[in-house]
Amino acid sequence: MAPDALLLELVTPDREVVRDSVAEIQVPAKKGYLGVLPGHTPLLAELGIGALSYKKGSETKYVAILGGFVEVLPDRVTVLADAAERAEEIDMEGARIAFTAAQAAMAAAVVSPGIDWDQLLLSIAVANTRLEVAGHAGKGAGSTGPAAH
Repeated sequence: MAPDALLLELVTPDREVVRDSVAEIQVPAKKGYLGVLPGHTPLLAELGIGALSYKKGSETKYVAILGGFVEVLPDRVTVLADAAERAEEIDMEGARIAFTAAQAAMAAAVVSPGIDWDQLLLSIAVANTRLEVAGHAGKGAGSTGPAAH
């Protein structure tokens, strides 16, 4: 019989971000999102940049994840993230400024030689993820910015 909850442990090199018993988890793996329920088959995967979400009761919480690894076991999910921010920790205005700056750099890069496209695209992905996750915390409600779905 499968367990009815998962222990979610999400840590970065600096701190423990989440340690909670949850009903389900969506993880931004490198090749796409993974949905995890109690009793899931064990796996190890590389993380990408995106919003990790988890459900506890009727509440869904969000964390911006910026790379790392995830280990899934039938009763536990361990996320070793390079960087992570809970939705309520994100400065929405700072994220908007970073996104706008990255967009401006992208526009300027079209005519500028020697641009590090990988770094530029990474900056846009990080800023967009932070905006998306912060939006789930109710920051910037009603926003129609790049993270709105």
